[in-house]
Amino acid sequence: MSTFDSVASPPAPLDPLIHEASRLVIISVLNECEAADFNFLLGTTGLTRGNLSTHMAKLVGAGYVEETKQFVNRKQLTQYRLSPTGRNAYTQYRADWVRLTSGSGRGE
Repeated sequence: MSTFDSVASPPAPLDPLIHEASRLVIISVLNECEAADFNFLLGTTGLTRGNLSTHMAKLVGAGYVEETKQFVNRKQLTQYRLSPTGRNAYTQYRADWVRLTSGSGRGE
């Protein structure tokens, strides 16, 4: 029996869609609000319009974020909210992070 046989299996990897730094900030902000519009996210994340648009498209495409568009005073308003899938994925990400960083698996 090698020394590797007695070692516990490695923990599950962190969700790469959420783990990317910009998307982690976006998901964290959305987790704290009911909904956020594009300009609010732009201001709170510090991303450029292009970067925010690109990351939002990935999160919407994965089903982690819901996007609604409407016109208010003849201007388009785009709002985002975490979907149930996104909220569950973020909860799991945080639990995985605690497990990875605590070393005990119990979050101590």
